This record gives sequence, C-alpha cells and structure tokens, in this order.
Amino acid sequence: MSAGEDNRIVASGRRLTWRELPLADLPSPVAVLAATGLDALVAARQHAVQGTELVLSTPTRVDPELRDELADAGFTVVRLDDGDVTVVEKGRQRAAEPERLWLLTSGSTGRPKRVGHTLDSLTTVRGTQEPRTWLCPYSPGTYAWWQVVTLSLTQPGQDLVVIEPSQLDNWAQIASEHGVTAASGTPTFWRQAIYRDGEALARVPLRQITLGGEPVDQAILDQLREIFPAARISWIYASSELGASIVVHDGRAGFPREWLDRSAADRPSISVDGDELVIRSPYHGVGLTGAVRTGDRVEIIDGRVHIVGRLNSDEINVGGSKISAGLVRHVLTAHPQVAWARVTSRKAPIVGRMVQAEVVLAPTADRTVIDESALVKWCGDRLPDYGVPRRIRFLDEIPVKETLKSDV
Repeated sequence: MSAGEDNRIVASGRRLTWRELPLADLPSPVAVLAATGLDALVAARQHAVQGTELVLSTPTRVDPELRDELADAGFTVVRLDDGDVTVVEKGRQRAAEPERLWLLTSGSTGRPKRVGHTLDSLTTVRGTQEPRTWLCPYSPGTYAWWQVVTLSLTQPGQDLVVIEPSQLDNWAQIASEHGVTAASGTPTFWRQAIYRDGEALARVPLRQITLGGEPVDQAILDQLREIFPAARISWIYASSELGASIVVHDGRAGFPREWLDRSAADRPSISVDGDELVIRSPYHGVGLTGAVRTGDRVEIIDGRVHIVGRLNSDEINVGGSKISAGLVRHVLTAHPQVAWARVTSRKAPIVGRMVQAEVVLAPTADRTVIDESALVKWCGDRLPDYGVPRRIRFLDEIPVKETLKSDV
C-alpha cells in the first residue's frame, strides 16, 4: 500500500482505514460494477496492491451494449456487492496489462469511451497537504472520483467520507457529523446544496471547497464565499483524457489571460484556437500526445478566459447573430433570485432559432415579483436583443444526473 494506508474511511455505514479494506477475488482484466461506495474502494485498493487491470463503474452507468463492448475488449464484467463477486459476463481471453486503469467517459457527446491511465497519472496532488477530511460524492470510477480517492490513497492525513446516491439529499448533515473539512463537487452539486438547505450546508466546517466538471460562473463562487468566508475556494478544469489541467484559487470565474501559451515541461500548456480550448498535458491518457482540442468553447472577458460550454451546443444562431448559451446562463444565474438555469434554443419562424431557458428560483424568491417578464427584462438589460430568452420555464427542482452534472 501507500502513504495513505492509515487514513480513515467512512463508507456504506462502516468506519475503517485503507489498510483494513478487504481484498476481493477479482480476475484481471476486470470491469467492476460496484454496488456501493465501499465496494468501489475495495476495487481501488485491489488495483493499488495487486496491479489489477481495472475498469470501475456503477451498474447504472453500464448498459447491456457497453457491457458487451467491455467483454469483447477482454474485460470480465463482475458485480461487486458487499464484497461478494458475481460474474456478469466473461471477457474474451487476453493477457492483462498490469497497473492499467481505464476510465469511462461520461458519454455526453456519444458512446462512452475508455481512456487509459495509471494510478500515477491520476495522482496529481503530490506536495505535502494539511490534514483534511474529504467528502467524495462522485460516481465511482469517474475522473473526479479518482482525484479524491488517489489523494486519500497517497497522502497521509487525508481522510475520506463517501456519499452514496441515496444520501445526496442530506449529505451536508452527514458531512457535519463526520467533521468534513474539504469537499469537491460540480457547480450543480453546490447549487443544489444551497437550494435544499443552505443553513445545513453552513454548518459543515469546510476549509477547502472545490468545483469542477461544468462551467463555473461567478454567481456560484460568490454564493459559496458568502457562506464560507474563511475557506479556500478553487475551481478545476479536468477531463478523463487530459487530467487536471487548470486550477484557479483566486475566487474568480475564468482564469487570467496571461496563462495562455505559457510553457513548462511538468505543467499543462493552455491555448485557444479560434474559440476552442486546446491543451497539452503531462497528465493525459494513453494514446494522447501533443496539443489536444478539447471541444470546449471559451470567451475572453475583461482579461479572463471563461470556459462556457461545448462547441457543438453552446453557440445559438438567431437570424445570423450568434450568442453563447453559456453567457446567457451566466446572466440568468447572476440574478440574486435565481438558483440554477439551463439555456437552449428552439426553432422559430423568420429567425430560424430563438433562445429559451429553464430556471429554478431560489427558495427565498418572491414569486409574485420574479416571473418570466422580470427575468426577460433582466436579460434585456445585459444582453443584445437576439440573446434574450423569449421563453422561460420554471422548474421546482434542480435537475442532476448521476455524474452530479446538469445538461448544460
């Protein structure tokens, strides 16, 4: 094991250390469908100790088609449930690739893909860290999950509290009970926590707050700063393919324009081609070399480079005038009574497309004052006419997927 073997873990109702986790009888190569957070940690320790070639996911993220793809690629697909191993599908016979970890991409732009890593390439925090108790709410096997887990595996004093999907509604209470001092989540995760019970969230003794996985706007950073004035608030741009490439600690959305085109052998190099983010990273997955086009769209505003959304979905063409859906979303979420927003487009006569939005109002919002016309006027004062949403639908809850993301 590693330097983190005596770090404490709370998962699936149990308290133990990495050293005390049992080893499962797993084949190699193996695709583990972990029924619980504790089962996922067992698979991670198995890899760390024995070098098992591993794909790790949950049963709900692997549909029958993907399961067949994994078996065809030589992975025996197993379900791990409370330590019990059940073979779901035998993989075709091939030699294992020791030390190899495979991540499944989210599939937001098509079928999930496998991206090869090692425990070393997934471990991006190497300097001495102050003791912390980390919350891990992410779906097992995702890049963000591995980022938190490798920190606890490799660094002493980094304890771990794992949140199951069934616990997401009251994770703040659980975090308070276990003295969580650091937590990582998507902007949607944090927005939902504030929306559901901001008072419970404020009782968590957080000293480190991290956001990633989605575009990060100033509104959510400011809301977290108001609740946790003494915490360090960071946002990270990371992907399965390129690893953690951008880390910002100054409490502001976007990163300084001066960071573009800087060159350092041991750090990612960031550039912009047109309006697309391009990254050359030492943390990249297997088979990726040189500059990689990310497919993410950026806008440079007041000297800061903002990542606003995917190229294939962010730009909306309204009668020949183009507007960023991310920019419209940022304007909506900047409204003090808006908890969350999603911006898309729909067909419209004459102009071809028009902007539309879905919004969740803050629990304290005065719904007799904040209606569709009020938000249209708010946007009209801050956006060109073609970028103003012409239809706004109000939702009762912030929608969130298993990956803790919204479809933004």
